[in-house]
Amino acid sequence: MDTAARDEKTIRVGAVQAEPVWFDLDGCVDKTIQLINQAAADGVQVLGFPEAWIPGYPWQMRVTAPTMQSMWVPQYQANSMARDSPQMKRIQAAVKKAGMFIVLGYSERDGASIYLAQAFISPDGEIVLNRRKIKPTHAERTIWGEGQAESLKTVVDSPFGKIGGLNCWEHLQPLLRYYEYTQGVQIHVSSWPSMFVMPDAEKIAWPYHDTGEADQRISQNMAMEGQAFVICSSQILTEEGLAKNSLLAGNPVTKPGGGFSQIFGPDGRALCEPIGDGEEAILKADISLSDITKAKISIDVVGHSARPDMLSLLVNLKAGKLVTTMDM
Repeated sequence: MDTAARDEKTIRVGAVQAEPVWFDLDGCVDKTIQLINQAAADGVQVLGFPEAWIPGYPWQMRVTAPTMQSMWVPQYQANSMARDSPQMKRIQAAVKKAGMFIVLGYSERDGASIYLAQAFISPDGEIVLNRRKIKPTHAERTIWGEGQAESLKTVVDSPFGKIGGLNCWEHLQPLLRYYEYTQGVQIHVSSWPSMFVMPDAEKIAWPYHDTGEADQRISQNMAMEGQAFVICSSQILTEEGLAKNSLLAGNPVTKPGGGFSQIFGPDGRALCEPIGDGEEAILKADISLSDITKAKISIDVVGHSARPDMLSLLVNLKAGKLVTTMDM
């Protein structure tokens, strides 16, 4: 297929806004497959999932003392998903049957450690890229490990264009965003946990950048800055979910809601009608990659707007090793 023909065709993309089956690996996999099937029935070809969708983003690590982690982390790790597992193979089979491309946010279990991962699964049901968040944010560092240099690759080719993805506050790392632009991203999946409205200032001093409104804006910024379509996908927390997360009870931050999903065009405009922050839905938009060329007429940060003679990026793509054998 020549590029010109591909750029003119219509592609339907989708953003999942939903509540996970909290800390239940098999329940989350069942719901993931249900959402894949629902999206496929609606003609979606590229589908983005939230960060740590499997088995849910554990907000208790951010609103309770670290000494309480022994109460829930063992269960959380046990319900995190291994990359090569029967559960992942079920998802891959569902993707293949649907003939779509998905970017799946999940807590990846590898040995005794877990990582905030994104699996890029092709219409053939193959994991064509598995990357890990290179620096977990704030309290996340007490739970998850860091991605190595291979996770700097954030873009893969697909029948629907070049698809990229980042997790949560990786979007606030300008050098990482810029490196993704150099990889030619056309459709970007911006994966997020639930992020809530600004809480009562009399109850807690809370930064604005830790709200759903702010984090939707940084996703929109990536669309404008990188001239790419951005699928912003986020989790929600319901009253029932709050009850299941008993450690969250009574704090002024985590309340029912938390969703802020949207799909943005390469000029930054919103392509979907907004939905409620507690509403479960798959947002959908029909896009044409030719709109990217129109946006790049004005600015192309890795093309005619760049000044590599003055400003450039140094990247280390060599992953560190636990063991290096010396020649004697």
